[in-house]
Amino acid sequence: MTALRPERESAPYGGEAAYGGAESFEAEAFEPGAPFGDTAEPQQWAAQQAPQYIQGEWYGQQQPYARPSFEPYEAYEPRPQAPSAGPQSPYDGLYEVYEGAGVHGGASPDTAQEHPPIDEETVALRVEEARRIAAEAEPIPAPPAPGGRAARRKAARRHGRHGGSPGAHGASGGAQGPEEALGADGSISPRSRIEARRAARARKPSAGVIASRAIGEVFITTGVVMLLFVTYQLWWSNIRAHQQAGREATSLQEEWKSGKRAPGAFEPGQGFAILHIPKLDVVVPIAEGISKSKVLDRGMVGHYDENSIKTAMPEDKTGNFGIAGHRNTHGEPFRYINRLKPGDPIVVETQDKYYVYDMASILPVTPPANVSVLNAVPPGSGFTGPGRYITLTTCTPEFTSKYRMIVWGKMVEERPRSEGKPDALVQ
Repeated sequence: MTALRPERESAPYGGEAAYGGAESFEAEAFEPGAPFGDTAEPQQWAAQQAPQYIQGEWYGQQQPYARPSFEPYEAYEPRPQAPSAGPQSPYDGLYEVYEGAGVHGGASPDTAQEHPPIDEETVALRVEEARRIAAEAEPIPAPPAPGGRAARRKAARRHGRHGGSPGAHGASGGAQGPEEALGADGSISPRSRIEARRAARARKPSAGVIASRAIGEVFITTGVVMLLFVTYQLWWSNIRAHQQAGREATSLQEEWKSGKRAPGAFEPGQGFAILHIPKLDVVVPIAEGISKSKVLDRGMVGHYDENSIKTAMPEDKTGNFGIAGHRNTHGEPFRYINRLKPGDPIVVETQDKYYVYDMASILPVTPPANVSVLNAVPPGSGFTGPGRYITLTTCTPEFTSKYRMIVWGKMVEERPRSEGKPDALVQ
């Protein structure tokens, strides 16, 4: 016979007295003032009130008794049933009534499941009962995340498969993904698919935004290219032109000293003289022709030859020596010729002589097609007859080629190199 479990020792009524004979029941349950008194039938009253008695309604606020804790009577010694022809007293049938109503646990399915029958043949550890207690001690799993199966999977990946809370992500400062939403309490809750799609569409730029970005990038790229081009034209082209013009001038002077070059006809692009404008601090080679790539863009000034409009040479006894140069970029040798005043010297240096001209007049603006300014006696220059003249031509206004500016000069001195430099270059 097995020993009693500890909790049975602490039963409210203790031992067999809770299910004992009529004496125990009469002494414990039916004190004076019982509900049915001395006149009601105990069996009829118990059958009517047993369900309320089980649910704890009868012994609630009206009766001082607490709800008893009934245990399965299988653990106790079975009560001997004395044969009887019928109830000998009014309380003899109460046991069967309460037993049929489920008070004694043996007929109650819930009680039978809570306390399975005890094996009386062994005293080993009760494995099933230990498993039941361990299962009851496991934490209740959290309810599934709202938003459908996909949202629950994403929530599981976000919070980990073994636990974690949305608040942990918020505390760590992680960014909210498209499936997360910030709640009123500051916690992050998963979004539904529709909410995630709406949020994604809201974050996606519209066609107008994309077009404006593309146009902006084009403008920025164009601006950068233009800036680089302007930098090249205004700064780098001048540096390169000055270097090329300086090398050409040095080469001319070395050849003149060595006597390798003799005066005569010159090839297009070939340097043959040096122009000096002391007031503007200009020293630049003069090449044959007005080719933009071969002469003007290399920082030199070009002589109007037979391939353009043939003009006289400095050594000719009469005629107009016409030359052209850039006003802006590529060395810009004629940048400030508008500052010349009548009487300012203009000197042309050749291998044998110096030719000195005095500035005579200026034509600020004229059309590019006005080639009459290169005539032997140019109109508007103030000259009245043939002579030895010089004409400087350049573009105007600055940084454009819409019009031309013309400066005229008249030869006042022809000085051999053997006599030294003229006074205009010595001062």
